[in-house]
Amino acid sequence: MANIELRSVRKSFGAFEVIKGVDMDIRSGEFMVFVGPSGCGKSTLLRLIAGLEDITSGQLLFDGERVNDCAPSRRGIAMVFQSYALYPHMDVFQNMAFGMKLSGAGREDIEKRVKKAAAMLQIEKLLDRLPRQLSGGQRQRVAIGRAIVRDPRVFLFDEPLSNLDAALRVSTRIEIARLHKEIGNATMVYVTHDQVEAMTLADRICVLRDGVVEQIGTPLELYNHPQSLFVAGFIGSPKMNFLTGRHSQPFGCATVGVRAEHIEITSEGVWSGRVIHSENLGSDTYVYLDIEAQEPVIVRQPGTVAFKPGEALRFSPMPREFHRFDAKGKPLPRH
Repeated sequence: MANIELRSVRKSFGAFEVIKGVDMDIRSGEFMVFVGPSGCGKSTLLRLIAGLEDITSGQLLFDGERVNDCAPSRRGIAMVFQSYALYPHMDVFQNMAFGMKLSGAGREDIEKRVKKAAAMLQIEKLLDRLPRQLSGGQRQRVAIGRAIVRDPRVFLFDEPLSNLDAALRVSTRIEIARLHKEIGNATMVYVTHDQVEAMTLADRICVLRDGVVEQIGTPLELYNHPQSLFVAGFIGSPKMNFLTGRHSQPFGCATVGVRAEHIEITSEGVWSGRVIHSENLGSDTYVYLDIEAQEPVIVRQPGTVAFKPGEALRFSPMPREFHRFDAKGKPLPRH
């Protein structure tokens, strides 16, 4: 395991600055997830930790030791990429063992660790197969297994599930969560654009925007107590509803933010709108309301609820279950 510290870390490609002074502690044994929109710098930050990119300025420390100039092979990291990067001519066992062979590990040690990792990932029966004989989910588990056998101090995952279909993403996500619990002491840093992955896997989430850290906290801290309009809109699916102008004036703020599950449809509602569309998902119904703004308001109703397009409804945020933001997008005290 390793405690990772980033101190005023910057990265520029020529005149273009991608990482703009990041300060962060990633605790030993923690599962940290980087999220943010495309181009925010999350994958670049991961590559700086890995040593695949040079740091322009600032300090990167593993357990208090400066590693800015330390080669990736000496950092004790293992990286799992979006592409599986398996050797097509090698079977699963050989792919998983390859890194250990290069480092001079003995045959018995290799066999023991490969079989242990395969059992952990439930791929014991696949060890003699070639990559072309595996599904996408199986290939990604082999790539993860190849990282496990190296017994690294830090696991780095760069959008490892983005090439998988929805069902495989769910099953492989569960495998990664179980892996973190079983290994116990491994520090894991994970890059994703997927809200569900971030919310379900992370001990803490770092939200990045334009190369700057917007907020770091547990999934529920970010969901319930966003420290900016950007974080409020980025964390959660569907995203938080934002109401401005005449809709926010009664609340004494520039923007009111309220999540879909915190809106009540009631005849006494402070807002009004017309039904655009209803999505019946069985357990929930999402109702889209036109309030004559740029975006519709999304309301989540439990169970199956029938509303007709064009139907007029009144609605209100639940007491104390809404957020107020000033004109700069900073949170105001909640009522």
